Amino acid sequence: MAEHITDTNFEEVVLKATMPVMVDFGATWCGPCRALAPVVEQIAEEYAGKAVVAKADVDECPSASAQFRIRNVPTVLFFKNGEVVDKSVGAVPKAVLTEMLDKLF
Repeated sequence: MAEHITDTNFEEVVLKATMPVMVDFGATWCGPCRALAPVVEQIAEEYAGKAVVAKADVDECPSASAQFRIRNVPTVLFFKNGEVVDKSVGAVPKAVLTEMLDKLF
């Protein structure tokens, strides 16, 4: 299951992670975000123990959303060693996200 991120735990879960991190920034009111949600959950299960897969609701994470200039949802950011190394905007196929995540290993 994807980790739930808020502004309170963002630094600990994402920026201080020792594994690669994929964060799906979305919103409950966003149709494409809802379409992407099951894909993110599948990736979370498949990469359990190898990567952190997290979901951040932009309404619950205004500081992190502003810090990383999230302008459109869904936006998926990929982190390695606390730094953004890749980005995907919009509802994309699972293969696109797993390919981006695999590059971080």
